[in-house]
Amino acid sequence: MRRILIATSNPGKVRDFAGAAAPHGIEIGSIPGFASLPAVVEDGVTFEENARKKAEEYSRHAAGEIVVADDSGLEVDALGGAPGVHSARYAADQPHLADENTDDGANNARVLRELRKVPAEKRAGRFVCVLAAARDGRTLATFRGTAEGVILDSPRGTGGFGYDPLFYFPQIQKTFAELTAEEKARYSHRGAAFRQFLEWCDAGSRESGRA
Repeated sequence: MRRILIATSNPGKVRDFAGAAAPHGIEIGSIPGFASLPAVVEDGVTFEENARKKAEEYSRHAAGEIVVADDSGLEVDALGGAPGVHSARYAADQPHLADENTDDGANNARVLRELRKVPAEKRAGRFVCVLAAARDGRTLATFRGTAEGVILDSPRGTGGFGYDPLFYFPQIQKTFAELTAEEKARYSHRGAAFRQFLEWCDAGSRESGRA
């Protein structure tokens, strides 16, 4: 079984990746001693910049291994694309200067406050995920996935993390916090990006097999 290391301490992300990878014969692992590694400053202005920066830096701590890092977040049209790359720190007074992520509940509360007077038909938004795969400090490839939805005026569901309870997915009439692990792998932005990554892995394996 092939092994891919995921640069995250978020157990929700690890579950999302592991469930999608298993059918491809790929084991998802964590970078040894990840919690003790210096945090990478996510100061990029795009999801791709942050994902590449994290993948490259963390891959230097796992020689020869493929390391995958992602940057993902919520873009709300009525908020001019915010929270965007600041999604995990949106509750901070100045999210672009915050050193640490803020609480999911506080982030959700800020989005709800800012959308308080916005009618339902103008609450369109999307989840965006960019994955970067790197080895020994060099990016090998990047992958982008999106999911289009509507931001509710109150949370629904107890699963997921982040903005999942507010993000209603019309295609199956559920919020992301109401999805099973299988549904989330099928419909989410992270699932879409990770499927592209898995196809890339499979293509690489086929090439190696023919070599």
